Amino acid sequence: MASDSNGLRATFRDVIDAHAATQPHAPFLIAPEPGIAFDYQALQRNCRAFASSLAARGIEPGATVSYMLENGASAATVFLGAMYGGYVVSPVNLHAQDAQLDYTLAHSETRIVFASEGNRERLDKARARIGAAFEVSIVDIDGLPLPAEHEDAGRDEPTVEPDQPAMLMYTSGTTGKPKGALLSHANMLSGARAVGQSLALTNADRVLSSLPLYHINGQCIATAAPLVSGGSIVLPHRFSVSQWWTLVERHRPTWLNMVPTIIAYLLNGPELTRTQAEACRSVRFGRSASAPLPPEQHRAFEARFGFSVVEAMGLTECASVAFSNPLDKSKRKYGSPGTPIGVEARVVDPAGRPVAAGVRGEIELRGPNVMRGYFKAPEATAAALRDGGWLATGDLGYRDGDGFYFITGRLKELIIKGGENIAPREIDEALLAHPAVLEAAAVGVPDAAYGQEILACVVMKPGASCSEDELRAHCLRTLGRYKSPRYLRVVGDLPKGPSGKVQRLKLAELIAI
Repeated sequence: MASDSNGLRATFRDVIDAHAATQPHAPFLIAPEPGIAFDYQALQRNCRAFASSLAARGIEPGATVSYMLENGASAATVFLGAMYGGYVVSPVNLHAQDAQLDYTLAHSETRIVFASEGNRERLDKARARIGAAFEVSIVDIDGLPLPAEHEDAGRDEPTVEPDQPAMLMYTSGTTGKPKGALLSHANMLSGARAVGQSLALTNADRVLSSLPLYHINGQCIATAAPLVSGGSIVLPHRFSVSQWWTLVERHRPTWLNMVPTIIAYLLNGPELTRTQAEACRSVRFGRSASAPLPPEQHRAFEARFGFSVVEAMGLTECASVAFSNPLDKSKRKYGSPGTPIGVEARVVDPAGRPVAAGVRGEIELRGPNVMRGYFKAPEATAAALRDGGWLATGDLGYRDGDGFYFITGRLKELIIKGGENIAPREIDEALLAHPAVLEAAAVGVPDAAYGQEILACVVMKPGASCSEDELRAHCLRTLGRYKSPRYLRVVGDLPKGPSGKVQRLKLAELIAI
């Protein structure tokens, strides 16, 4: 059994084997739609059988294995089973555009893609377009066929080391070709331990999460962190407002893994039944990450449902771990993702020099969960991993006097109007303060006079109505004339990535100015 310098279990195989030995019949995964569940002993058996099936296909450990699957027992088995067997798992975004799908499948050098029937045609077309030789294996999302137990009897399992690549995770590629962040077992498990420590997770904890297992949050927060602590996961196929509190009532999770989009829809959803409200008392906390949580929604959610929400933040390149607020509500700060967990953090100026508290700049991170680098991209790796091992995040923000960090935007998303830097989030939050607005996002668009002007798109709450003139008047009152959007559009939905994060730079493409 491999261990790190602190004597901690250092590979996914070590973690799974240890739990299978010490708590074999403790539940690990609950897939509510088909009504199936498996414990840690079954998890170990499934992982061994899956790794054995890959070897039987002639796929050598160290090769890339992919899946294009909706949430379910099969996605969880492929995700953990591949790493258990010493393979590199590379999840495929179900909503990737064809160009991104082709690029990631070719670039990852994947040997096989496990997919649901609904994704067969897209994969067949992608394979024809790029001329790749990967195999496609069609499986049921909750019934991955595994070899009989005797098939791996007597098989020598290959050695898996902590620094060995475990996952190849591609970024969204909003402004160019996706980059493949290569994370080792040590990277992912150190991040999972940091989350577990910050949230005081034990083997008695159970998380409800509908975030997709092809996104870093669903993988590292909702799966790896409970796995390390020996807890369990309720994994529905998808998020549903109408079913969320029924799942809380039925399975009694102790924490909820959410993103701001989920929080907004729950906040505007139906009232809880008496038994659902009682079930909420078993929830220790909710966790929100992947995008900033507007303070107004944060406070309103806590007031309505009776448990606190811990705002946090992570990056793909850091195994989804960077900052978290304390569990103690009295020590938190609304509007901040918190203080560093598992990493060192600092804010630097354009020359890379650290700046004092309160001064805005780019946030850099350093720690054991920071990626090995970008796969087959030495120039991008060199640009991201700076001297001293500091990761350039591309996030803009500042640190206050208490060590809490505040995010004001992304370098690539910063609006520069007439030479003045304007953070899109400031405009978002002003619009979200309007009682009719459910979601809002601002972005810079070209302008001959100012270089850039401000476009803001809003989604209205169900049943609410508000004219663009009324929204413009609201912005003038709260933001002043210079920061008020010149263009306002009411839309049915905002373009989002798999985690629910708004893809701002796509807004200008979708809206005719």
